[in-house]
Amino acid sequence: METSGAPHGHDHQHDHQHEHGPVADASVRVARISDAPAVGLVQAVVWREAYAAHLAPELVEQFEPQAFTNAWRASLGDAPSGDHVLLVACAGEQVVGFAAVGPSPDPDVHEHAAELLVLGVHPDARRQGHGSRLLNAAVDTARGRGRESLTAWVLAGADDTRAFLEAAGLEADGARRERIVSDDDDTLREVRLAASVITE
Repeated sequence: METSGAPHGHDHQHDHQHEHGPVADASVRVARISDAPAVGLVQAVVWREAYAAHLAPELVEQFEPQAFTNAWRASLGDAPSGDHVLLVACAGEQVVGFAAVGPSPDPDVHEHAAELLVLGVHPDARRQGHGSRLLNAAVDTARGRGRESLTAWVLAGADDTRAFLEAAGLEADGARRERIVSDDDDTLREVRLAASVITE
């Protein structure tokens, strides 16, 4: 699965351990700089799969692990703000997924809205609960920073990702955008989903 977004930073205050369930040694934690290569590899695999049907092959080939690794290493070393967090899902010690959350930059949403900037799980590790654990940790992170809602931009036509987020309670809020995805100004349409994270 994949939600749209670009690399952002992290903090050191979040850790989710899960000793029970389909994967007994599965966990979610805040990323370290040393995780950048593993996150870069997972992102390259996930994005190549997600965009293969939407972009020209030469553009898909540009999703290289090293480029993502460099971007994450730089971001983890100099986070945009304390509100930007990169989370990783682990099976044992192996990073198999990642999610980034930060303040929403959209001018039309509430000032206390967070955005799920990106979420992806390696295809070989799907249907083991990693995506749900990442999303739950992202919600907890947003809520812990005083955010009242969570938004996510999803590629139009990414039915599996949208279904996953909708099953978790996010709903389309009517917003759409065209995201530039190449130096030639090629664009892809995205739709925005949103949900409250306020606990009653």
